[in-house]
Amino acid sequence: MAHSWKIALTFAASAALIGGVASAQPDHGRPGGPGHAAPSRAGPVRAAPEPHAGPRGYVRPAPPAGWNARPAAADRGAYQHNFQAARTYQIGPYHPPRAGWVARRWAYGQILPRYFWSSQYILGDYWLFGLEVPPVGFEWVRYGTDALLIDVNTGSILQVEYGVFG
Repeated sequence: MAHSWKIALTFAASAALIGGVASAQPDHGRPGGPGHAAPSRAGPVRAAPEPHAGPRGYVRPAPPAGWNARPAAADRGAYQHNFQAARTYQIGPYHPPRAGWVARRWAYGQILPRYFWSSQYILGDYWLFGLEVPPVGFEWVRYGTDALLIDVNTGSILQVEYGVFG
């Protein structure tokens, strides 16, 4: 019987010690603590949002001079290459078509399916990614991590830059 009293007394002392330590802990900004309004039945009291001036120090790069001066004709021999990109850019997720899409590594001379010529894949600001000015009738499109220069009439791939996007 004396043993059970020792266990009960030890348990009570432990509970008192833990309770005292827990109540001595700082508030850390918990709702209902010092400096916070108590929640009402309608929910917690929310402070009015503070005005935000927006990002500072960032200026979008201006297009380089002649960025859209496209060559009238394409010298196919000058373009027919598959390059590894010198730099990788982080721009956001790639959203492939929902049905029937399989990751693939394209090369010049192949035909890109028409679905990938849509505006969501065309790289209008190609110069931001270190890509060359496309000739008239050609556009840069994103396919996964790669940039492909395609003929917008046939889908024929004229040049590939692998690994442009991370």
